[in-house]
Amino acid sequence: MSLVATEYARSMPESLAVTDGRLDLTWGELDPLVNRATNALLAMDLGAPPRAAVFAHNSTECALAYLALLHAGVSGVPANFHLTADELAYILKDSGAQALFVGPETAVAGVEAARLAGVPQVIGWRCEGLAGITPWDAWLAASSDAPPPETMPPLPYMHYTSGTTGRPKGAETPPSMFPREADVAGLFRALRDLVDAVHLDEGPPGPVLLVGPNYHTGPLGSVRQWGGGRPLVVLPKFDAERILALIEAHKVATMVMVPTHFQRLLALPDDVRSRYDLSSVRSVPHTGAACPVDVKRAMIEWWGPVFIDAYGATEAGTTNMITSEEWLAKPGSVGKAVPPLEMVVVAEDGTRLGPNEVGQLYFRDPTGRGIVYHNDPEKTAAAHIEPGVFTLGEIGYVDEDGYVFITDRSSDMIVSGGVNIYPAEIEQVLITHPAVEDVAVIGVPNADMGEEVKALVVPRSGSGASAEDLAAFARERLAGYKRPRSIDLVATVGRNAMGKVNKRELRRPFWPSDRTIGG
Repeated sequence: MSLVATEYARSMPESLAVTDGRLDLTWGELDPLVNRATNALLAMDLGAPPRAAVFAHNSTECALAYLALLHAGVSGVPANFHLTADELAYILKDSGAQALFVGPETAVAGVEAARLAGVPQVIGWRCEGLAGITPWDAWLAASSDAPPPETMPPLPYMHYTSGTTGRPKGAETPPSMFPREADVAGLFRALRDLVDAVHLDEGPPGPVLLVGPNYHTGPLGSVRQWGGGRPLVVLPKFDAERILALIEAHKVATMVMVPTHFQRLLALPDDVRSRYDLSSVRSVPHTGAACPVDVKRAMIEWWGPVFIDAYGATEAGTTNMITSEEWLAKPGSVGKAVPPLEMVVVAEDGTRLGPNEVGQLYFRDPTGRGIVYHNDPEKTAAAHIEPGVFTLGEIGYVDEDGYVFITDRSSDMIVSGGVNIYPAEIEQVLITHPAVEDVAVIGVPNADMGEEVKALVVPRSGSGASAEDLAAFARERLAGYKRPRSIDLVATVGRNAMGKVNKRELRRPFWPSDRTIGG
């Protein structure tokens, strides 16, 4: 198979291809495993279009599952490993996934979700003795290591973002983030070209470090870089000093991070921060949330001008980008629109605004695609003011040089540690508590995570509701990252005659009056 693993298996078979600190594979060892996994996927009935979900913590096996899905022309469905069985079952049903990959940490919930969703096969690594799971090693061993065909059309991932109506919404990896080639051979040639385009040193490309969880769009791009020829170093769980040690040990060249990672790195003692050689790092795209100006400046002073702010969303890809050098001249900006996208700033009355005028930020996609939500034409339509012109729910302005500054958020979305959380899903759970009359969920400041979830609850008269009871109720029904970190009992959430709640007004008392997102 004329893909990178095979090429490297022939030219440098003993060179490290992937490591997670527990399972290391050379290119020579990786190649037959990719073939076996690809052939196994091709032998399965995965529907039309073929889809399989991955519900697992970072590991070598997890990364290999994603790589095999690309090779087999199967649409992968990355699932947040914090999800409950019920939450995962909804995603499995909505996406049409016909197989599920799990790790030891997620096996029990995964098997239950597969049962609820009618998914016929669950494949798991290090899950010995658990019923309902096909062991990973046996699944691989039953398949051939012969080169599989390479004519399958490559399919993008189906990511799920939390939904404003209470349920997550599916969105395919947009064309800007996922090369749409005629066949998988063409996909991997395109991935190789992308790696070569940014690889400045002689010899093989330097490794990419997988820092964030693989179910996020940005970190998952590390697997595509691996498919393009970069060795992959997997961090199973975030550890600030471990990141520095891995960079030094493996001469890591690049990684995707979020501002919370930066804050935890900066919190390390000075003697730890100065202990490691980070000179191999060439680029650090960061995404997921706006980066505070002081944090970004401190990281540039420490690591050098290697940071690239890639603003965007799962459903849109990267819409804006700014290098460290540009950012130092325009601190707080998320950069110019990435071609072919164009910025459009709109006032509340629909008037188009000019430079330095604050309004809702829209993006014009000249292809006319805009953003598309799976099985949800209403949400797709609501994101657009005209065909191909869409918003991600942010308020801001474009300066005279074309640089975008975000000042507020018009949507209800909460961004905590780079994870998007939509209040509607949490509200729909809390409102089912018999002691709750009304509820509104908002984001409030958190020094480490950027924002955290707060619930404002109107209790039923005489119910004796307590914040502790409501927190316990939420723990049983919501993934950990969605649970309110605080619950306030209030007299009203200010719902108007039309039943609407002004979330911006509810947030206002908790945020500094000079609040600027990212500033």
